[in-house]
Amino acid sequence: MMKSFKTLLAASALTGAAASAATAETWDMPMAYPATNFHSENAATFAACVKEASGGALDIVTHPGGSLFSGADIKRAVQTGQAPIGERLLSAHANENPLFGVDSIPFLATSFADSKKLWEAALPQLEKVLADQNLVYVYSVPWPPQGIYAKKDLNAVADMAGIKFRAYNAATARIAELAGMAPVQIEAAELSQALATGVAEAFISSGSTGVDSKVWESLTHFYDVQAWLPRNVIVANKDAFEALDEATRKAVTDCGAAAAERGATKSEELTAGYLKTLADNGMKVAGPGDQLRSDLAAFGATMTDEWVKAAGDDGKAIIDAYRAK
Repeated sequence: MMKSFKTLLAASALTGAAASAATAETWDMPMAYPATNFHSENAATFAACVKEASGGALDIVTHPGGSLFSGADIKRAVQTGQAPIGERLLSAHANENPLFGVDSIPFLATSFADSKKLWEAALPQLEKVLADQNLVYVYSVPWPPQGIYAKKDLNAVADMAGIKFRAYNAATARIAELAGMAPVQIEAAELSQALATGVAEAFISSGSTGVDSKVWESLTHFYDVQAWLPRNVIVANKDAFEALDEATRKAVTDCGAAAAERGATKSEELTAGYLKTLADNGMKVAGPGDQLRSDLAAFGATMTDEWVKAAGDDGKAIIDAYRAK
């Protein structure tokens, strides 16, 4: 009798565990950057936080390196429910709505502190736009300041004419146009091959991307122009998010807030180290000369005016709020 009772208890325990497992939900999270990139590592920590905070009710599985969806397809995949959550460089979609490019206006917010102020000014309006696209904002993390990678000396914008330039959003494409370069659309996962084969000869990005892609194998110069600090944004499918119970939604938002702070701190900590790695691998790392700095600042003034015009009253309100902070 005792043996039968113990068997029944064991069976009940297994049934309970199976029922618990059945109620747990798994979300696949596509990401564009390598697993070793600090954004991807931060997202893995976010996923672990959500699993623990939700008591195992939600298990988020990250898929870095464009392994589930390419970078260009991630936002659409989350909107349509093909993926319940994902990470995307939001400025890559500025052609959909100019507000998505607010973090990539050249020479407007060029420090981590200013980047945070600009994002805080823009976020309420961005959340409304995302909600209209069936998306819920979870968190964002800035990249280190953007610099120019090249394979020759750049003393002025005139030296950039005719260069095949990797463009990854509307801002970089516009810079290419203003400088007389030839823009080429290339996702991060394809950058190394594009540089090696000469499809691209220069680009603007952070020290992080340069290290990830080992750009010293193809390029020779990095100009630390600190153009802007673009952000990777984590969004969830609105339907999937609202289907979660209140406690699990809170786990996602609380862990997202922690990831935002942790990621920004890490980005700032890594900035100097990335530039040292580029130099240690033989690249010439320097600030821009006076003429190049002046030329690029003129681009910044032009592009800020263009962005405000394209974004309308909402854009003007964001810039005014940022400048008032």
